[in-house]
Amino acid sequence: MIPEWLHYLAILALAAGFVVAAWIAWDEWRNPQKMWIMNVVWPVTALFGTGFTLWGYLRYGRLATHAHAQSAGKDAAKKQTPFPVMVAKGASHCGSGCTLGDLIAEWLAFLAPGIAVWFGWRSLFGEKIFAIWILDFIFAFSIGVAFQYFTIKPMRELGVWHGLVQAVKADTLSLTAWQIGMYGFMAIAQFVLFRHLLGTRLEVPTPEFWFMMQLAMIAGFLTSYPVNWWLLKHGIKERM
Repeated sequence: MIPEWLHYLAILALAAGFVVAAWIAWDEWRNPQKMWIMNVVWPVTALFGTGFTLWGYLRYGRLATHAHAQSAGKDAAKKQTPFPVMVAKGASHCGSGCTLGDLIAEWLAFLAPGIAVWFGWRSLFGEKIFAIWILDFIFAFSIGVAFQYFTIKPMRELGVWHGLVQAVKADTLSLTAWQIGMYGFMAIAQFVLFRHLLGTRLEVPTPEFWFMMQLAMIAGFLTSYPVNWWLLKHGIKERM
């Protein structure tokens, strides 16, 4: 049985994520980012990063706006952003694509359960969650590469094909590392915390499930951070 305090904590955490995401989106509407895809990345990241994302946006995200670039110079944001923060932005850029992909995949599998069968539920996997993770990865990878494409292509002035190749190259390791962290935490939450300790299942249409997903995304950020450090150091991903 799920404790009442956990239920209300989950609702509070989700509400905080939505409020911060909405505020950042409103602020970006007033003062858009120079790189348009970041207008999506910041609010999506806020859904799970909440207060930390808000601090990062106010301290460093506003340095990358059109207005700041016009007043301080084209490359001012890069000069004023420490490398560890650039790494965090790179990880969040990847993670926002993962977040959207996981949101779509989880709700799709819930509304159309037969989809899980297509990905091995009851044939390869006894647990439905493993089949859905395959679907999660497909959506996360597709959206993550698209996000990376809209970053690398304009910054490097590449054609469509070369931009796509570089996007796949830049995002594959980062996204995989993120999903490993996310899957690992969700496995602990599902099989240990909820099934073993609380004697219940995590279900998609519940606040507890999405609260655990918030924490899982933070775990994904932590596992992808060192990978993004390496990718940025070697120029495989762009510094932002």
